Amino acid sequence: MIPRDSRDGVETLGTTSTATGEDLGSAAQRDRRRRILEATIAIARRGGFDAVQMRAVAEQAEVALGTLYRYFPSKIHLLVSALSVQFEKNAGQLSRKVPGDTPAERVSFVLRQNARALQKDPHLTEALTRAFMFADASVADEIHAVGMQMSQLIASALHGEGYDADQELGADDIAIARVISDVWFGALMSWVTGRATADEVSDHVDTAIRLLLR
Repeated sequence: MIPRDSRDGVETLGTTSTATGEDLGSAAQRDRRRRILEATIAIARRGGFDAVQMRAVAEQAEVALGTLYRYFPSKIHLLVSALSVQFEKNAGQLSRKVPGDTPAERVSFVLRQNARALQKDPHLTEALTRAFMFADASVADEIHAVGMQMSQLIASALHGEGYDADQELGADDIAIARVISDVWFGALMSWVTGRATADEVSDHVDTAIRLLLR
């Protein structure tokens, strides 16, 4: 059982600050954050968005509820950060050489792979996607982190083998990635809510990529 504090029944605090990777200087802090995110993903995987409650996450991660709120001020902060973890995991599973003779083919490939990886865990994907769609300006840092991951993924597919992941993204790359990401997340939300099949999601995103990159 976790220690109780005065914020026991609260799902959101007034503060919007989040303990980011740069703030987590000690190994203990990094481990605590990792445990929190692993607990979040495990709970979401079992029961989706509604199952992720701050108290349940704190108990599974074995941290005080007040400590959890210092790392993540709300459930939305928590789930968007977990989405970033999943993107990082999925990116690591992609082969270094992305198949495809054109930028459109390569971008379609990486986004199909990401969608398929998420669709294998429907409850988790529902939780992460809903959180991303519900996020407001207070979650700007976490949204920016996810956006940069998507931009890097799309840019690497656009440029192919010669792309240097350490180079600064150009304005065109960021603009293209933003438009494609918006379409991709919207299509994924349609799948989550049962308004589109997995194949329809892929076809919709492929159409957007083809029109944008032709």
